[in-house]
Amino acid sequence: MERGKKSIFFIVFVVLVASCVGCDDQQLKWRRWGPSCSSPSSSSSSIKKFGQSIIFPLYGNVYPNGFYFVQVYLGYPPRPYFLDPDTGSDLTWLQCDAPCVRCTTGFHPLYRPSNDLVVCRDPLCASLHSSDYKCETPEQCDYEVEYADGGSSLGVLVNDLFTLNLTTGVRMSPRLTIGCGYDQLPGASDHPLDGVFGLGRGKSSIVSQLRDQGVVKNIIGHCIGGQGGFLFLGEDVYDPSRITWTPMSRDHTKHYAAGSAELRFGGRSTGFKNLDVIFDSGSSYSYFTSQIYHALLTLIHKELSGKSLKEATDDHTLPFCWRGKKPFKSTRDVRKYFKSLAFSFSSGWRSKSQFEIPPEGYLIISSKGNACLGILNGTDVGLNNVNMIGDISMQDKLLVYDNEKQSIGWAAANCEQHPRSSSI
Repeated sequence: MERGKKSIFFIVFVVLVASCVGCDDQQLKWRRWGPSCSSPSSSSSSIKKFGQSIIFPLYGNVYPNGFYFVQVYLGYPPRPYFLDPDTGSDLTWLQCDAPCVRCTTGFHPLYRPSNDLVVCRDPLCASLHSSDYKCETPEQCDYEVEYADGGSSLGVLVNDLFTLNLTTGVRMSPRLTIGCGYDQLPGASDHPLDGVFGLGRGKSSIVSQLRDQGVVKNIIGHCIGGQGGFLFLGEDVYDPSRITWTPMSRDHTKHYAAGSAELRFGGRSTGFKNLDVIFDSGSSYSYFTSQIYHALLTLIHKELSGKSLKEATDDHTLPFCWRGKKPFKSTRDVRKYFKSLAFSFSSGWRSKSQFEIPPEGYLIISSKGNACLGILNGTDVGLNNVNMIGDISMQDKLLVYDNEKQSIGWAAANCEQHPRSSSI
């Protein structure tokens, strides 16, 4: 989406600070493994190569907030920012005082960038553009990212220090490439956050950059609970033998997708097979193609026929809601009325890999006490033939995206319990 001239000359504010101001215990209380505040170091000489992870607590919920976020520390002295963890996109960017042309309201003051610009010929810059992209301003890398909900960010790439704590007890501050977003258009599902934490499969994603620096393997995982959870980068947080695995789809190289799936309802086949399914932590709800969505509605209405639940047409929280004889307090109150869904993946291995979605994984309880369907029509929002599993359907599961082995895995887990080692 063009919005005026894309190559805007970047004005840098250089801030030189000699002390670790603001690095107090309250600000850094989530850093379980690190020592006291110290000066940054981008050297990896003090860490062992791989065999370690970085763990971030997740905050938020599917409803009523409609988003999750992680807290990261950026720059020197390190300052906190709340970012939306998104496995559906690559670039990490923050709303940026460059100065900002259009920025939405976030939790913190705008990010003030370093003076370390990424030049246009840098490989990370090239990874964000098509092969015929021409550098209008060679000394900087312009970017524009657009999202399915209509939101976008326009800016330039900079390098800056990320303060990270490894599970081995080492604190380090590698210099990573991020986007300084000086022109944002909010989408339909806009959140009041400071930016996006890009965790996709591309070269510009944070985990890919950390892998190139020998910090962690290119493995991402998250465990989303009803009220928070955790996110990790690296390999030593889970036991691979306790994970159900399926290969990543070769047809969707830009997304975490698993192919050749069959949709089941109540343990029976719906007749929909050979489906590609994308796992996207940046989406609060799940999305099915129009054909599958309407078929699912028919199955649910048939299942509810003759039961005490009635459609609540006056509740506009989501397109379809149902009320009981009295308001529901939690999804546990309604699970007896609804059947489980499942995607059964034919991986070519010894057995099929089944991703179960219980009623709690596709329903919310609205503020009016009604049960609402958290699966939406993806065709209506431009997702075409894509079926997408969002946060609602990944709750109470550990999801692992192993880019080293090109596999996606999952296991039931208590996401309220944050790991310190490979205990899941």
